[in-house]
Amino acid sequence: MTAQSASTQTTIENIVASTEIDQELDIDQLGADLEGGIYDHEQFPGIIFRSSTTQATMLLYRSGKIISTGANCIEDVESGFRILFNRLRNLGIAVTAQPSITIQNLVSSADLQVSLDLNALAIGLGIEEIEYEPEQFPGLVYRPGEISVVILVFNNGKLVITGAKTERETQLGVEQIKTRLTELGFLEY
Repeated sequence: MTAQSASTQTTIENIVASTEIDQELDIDQLGADLEGGIYDHEQFPGIIFRSSTTQATMLLYRSGKIISTGANCIEDVESGFRILFNRLRNLGIAVTAQPSITIQNLVSSADLQVSLDLNALAIGLGIEEIEYEPEQFPGLVYRPGEISVVILVFNNGKLVITGAKTERETQLGVEQIKTRLTELGFLEY
């Protein structure tokens, strides 16, 4: 056991966000015309759009739905959508001034800075909230019942938190696993 600080820093690794432009897109033509866009219908059913000024990768579908992935901050998500919308407008595609952007999933990481015995942890947490099959995956999958996040717990004390829609949900997930680890004697404060 190791003494831990009250707060564990989380780092956003990936943000998945979506929006719609309320019209069908001619993916074949747009794939040829959109600067920064790649379209290969044999590889992927939409256009993959990247800008050199943001980490976000945009996936455009025929239905008008657009998914952003790869950014690790909200500003990059917004910037990626803004750049794409401007390029679409320049090609004559009507895009509303401020399409609604929805965060679908935040993937974050954290480090508890303690080694964990995942076999003992699996027993302590109980089978209702966990999955642990070390032959198939080296981490313990923890699903706290009160919030929608899923936390992957590794024996080196590192965590991957997924399923959150806000940074607050991510932090709540970390606080919850830390509370449970403390109750079970894996962490001390």
